[in-house]
Amino acid sequence: MRILHILNHVRKSGNGIVNAAVDLACLQAQDGHEVAIASAGGEFEALLKQYKVKHITLDQTRKPINLLKAAQLYREILHKFQPNIVHAHMMTGLVLAKIFQLQTDYALVSTVHNEFQKSSVLMGWADRVIAVSKAVARSLIQRGIREPKLRIICNGTLGSPRTERLANYLPLQLEYPAITTVAGMYCRKGIIELIDAFTQIASNFPDTHLYLIGDGPDRVKFESKASNTTFADRIHFEGFQAEPQRYLLSTDIFVLASHREPFGLVLSEAREAGCAIVASNVDGIPEALDNGEAGILVPAQNSKALAQMLAKLLKDQNMLHKWKTKAKNNLDWLSVKRVHEETLAVYRELNIK
Repeated sequence: MRILHILNHVRKSGNGIVNAAVDLACLQAQDGHEVAIASAGGEFEALLKQYKVKHITLDQTRKPINLLKAAQLYREILHKFQPNIVHAHMMTGLVLAKIFQLQTDYALVSTVHNEFQKSSVLMGWADRVIAVSKAVARSLIQRGIREPKLRIICNGTLGSPRTERLANYLPLQLEYPAITTVAGMYCRKGIIELIDAFTQIASNFPDTHLYLIGDGPDRVKFESKASNTTFADRIHFEGFQAEPQRYLLSTDIFVLASHREPFGLVLSEAREAGCAIVASNVDGIPEALDNGEAGILVPAQNSKALAQMLAKLLKDQNMLHKWKTKAKNNLDWLSVKRVHEETLAVYRELNIK
């Protein structure tokens, strides 16, 4: 197959959409397909070159003049690369690909990562629409995307070409016990609730520290909130980390307190690292945690419930150990190889050999 992926960029910024698409492209090329990514570029270009994935610069910034230039360049890309499959991972690329599909001969596939965004319904214009969890699929159906064109391929990151084997990472020396999250610094990631929960338990567990891994537009707001608590010296903003595994390997409790979360790629990494996991019972998170078998589910936007569960784990070492063990069970299905194989099966439905 000749497969063209369209992304906004390929930067190493912790963006789950980019990470998932880069994984797919590398494994597809490794499998013998001719693969290209069109994007504004970024640090992953070196990895793509290593896997013989062609990177083509395509800036889709949403400004009228720039979009006209992008349309002209996309037409040239189609003429030179002649893809059988165009796989769009973000809305602007999908619209561009749909417009030119009328003039060319390729099948159009989209992956919906963040269905809570209003524009995600446009991803339904593709010939096949991949949802990254059953929860995302249900939401898309409710929003009018026809069920026959939907396919569910749950996310997976284990064995990613972007990362080393877990055993190759040197764990950091964190303060023990360590509570950690790896998330973009956005309000929807539940960082406010996590800080609130930590302040509710911090006096009873004076050795416990909170590590916040990630960056984003709301970080200043979170830092301000943390600095106004009496436990600011135990709340650590570590910024974006290219190797979050070094933190996860030293983490006792991993928290993902998101308000909305289509699946949560980081949950598979936290599971592999053997963290006890506490996460919001929303969207695709239960699926990523084997419906509560691999992690504890709590109500979203409820700092009191989160604090109570953190306190239970910190008080009971046997319970903490049990959930660390449960996190590592049944990991095989979270592999990038499975995602790659299921995605190729979707392509083949469209009679692409």
